Amino acid sequence: MHLLFLCSQNKRRSLTAEKLFDGQNGHQARSAGTENNARIKLTPGLVGWADIIFCMEKKHVRRLKEKYSDIIADKTVICLNIPDDYSYMDDDLCELFESVVPEYL
Repeated sequence: MHLLFLCSQNKRRSLTAEKLFDGQNGHQARSAGTENNARIKLTPGLVGWADIIFCMEKKHVRRLKEKYSDIIADKTVICLNIPDDYSYMDDDLCELFESVVPEYL
């Protein structure tokens, strides 16, 4: 299964999730940001590649729907409601991802 994780900058939350889940149980994970200055910017190709799209906040879901509503019509989009309060690979963030994400897989 192809998992796409989205946050704003693709520097902390989504990048952490990608590192945690890429290769786990045969899943492939990628991450991107919704802002223009994101480390890796969200593209139509990434959206099309994904089977499940995990957004960190409601604003990321909104941006995804605004730009790619035609592509995500048959996709599963999940909002994790994880605020931008963590650093990259923060232990609490990793525990949060590991307790929430597997229920959708």
